[in-house]
Amino acid sequence: MDLTTTDSALLEQLPPPLPADRIIALNQPKADLHTTRSHEWNGWTFDVPPGVFVPGWTSRLIHERLLDGRIETRGRRYAAMGVGLGVEAVAAGLRGATEIHAIDVHPPSVAAATRHYRRLVGERPDTAFHPLVSDVFDALPDEVRLDVVTFNPPAVSQTVSDDPDVVRNVCVGAPLLAKFFAQIVERDLLAPDGEIYLIASNTADLRAIVRHALDHGLSPRVDHLHDWRDGVLTFLFRITHDTPRTGGQR
Repeated sequence: MDLTTTDSALLEQLPPPLPADRIIALNQPKADLHTTRSHEWNGWTFDVPPGVFVPGWTSRLIHERLLDGRIETRGRRYAAMGVGLGVEAVAAGLRGATEIHAIDVHPPSVAAATRHYRRLVGERPDTAFHPLVSDVFDALPDEVRLDVVTFNPPAVSQTVSDDPDVVRNVCVGAPLLAKFFAQIVERDLLAPDGEIYLIASNTADLRAIVRHALDHGLSPRVDHLHDWRDGVLTFLFRITHDTPRTGGQR
């Protein structure tokens, strides 16, 4: 793909990954991963089963925006990719999304998200909740079209543990994003004016992630940059599919 000047400028402004030893030090898993824990946010308490990750500050940047509408789900069809505990689903349900697809490859995470949604949001006549165990969008029905997708991917560029639960949540790396973007485009999953909000830091290969998006005809732009003042820079990308679609448009 030939990059436009804007696309080239975006790639050039993204920092390279931090040194490997720094990435590994920053992403050491907590020793309590395989215990039952709890998580509190916005006055809500979430029970955290063994193997399910507690959301960190990066995830909270998305949660806050879902709750206050900076990432708007009201009246829209929404997919929370890697839903984990279900905070995103709860925020979107209370905001008034019409459809919520709570997707995770990890069955205990989907079960936890479902419990939290049922308890904190409950049944709403104008909102359909669809929990789904799926590797990216593999199990999503073909007819689904999405207005909003959020994803905090496990994109850390260094292997930080040999525990499969840690790898699944932290360091699958940029290749996962190649599959994610390919399915978005090849299955025509985004509705007209649909948008993806994807968050990643310079503990990942940001340029590889953005290039995967560009290679699939998507248009990424930086929506927010957060400097943690410790060398870590977190980018929230807003990604759209602006190129004309050929055939099969729904």
